[in-house]
Amino acid sequence: MPLIIRTFEPADTEAVVALWEACGLVVPWNDPRLDIERKLQVNPELFLVGLSDDDVVASVMAGYEGHRGWINYLAVHPQCQKAGQGRAMMQAAEQLLHDRGCPKINLQVRSSNQDVIVFYQSIGYAMDDVVGLGKRLQVDDT
Repeated sequence: MPLIIRTFEPADTEAVVALWEACGLVVPWNDPRLDIERKLQVNPELFLVGLSDDDVVASVMAGYEGHRGWINYLAVHPQCQKAGQGRAMMQAAEQLLHDRGCPKINLQVRSSNQDVIVFYQSIGYAMDDVVGLGKRLQVDDT
């Protein structure tokens, strides 16, 4: 089945959360439903899903604040990996960012996730000589 890429719709929420869980993207300190709610408040048109036979099998969240683009939650269902869906999702996200004048895309990958690093390198991404830092501004009570 060809991959159909479209903008996320709220009705996709549970399917996207299940996809992220299947891909090991959900961690205890990030509530995926809250992440979706937050994304829908900022550039929701940059949140894409990939459908195969009407099932959500891929997702990507892109962001752009006027300086750099960002990629989050690129996911392809494990049964659909290695068939070009990740590449297609990234091309769609990159095109949306390019159309907004975005000069560069940043993304973060856990250093232990070597397969994903190799994937990104295969589509033209390179390691930047930077250190990723973060600070939690909100702590979700769960």
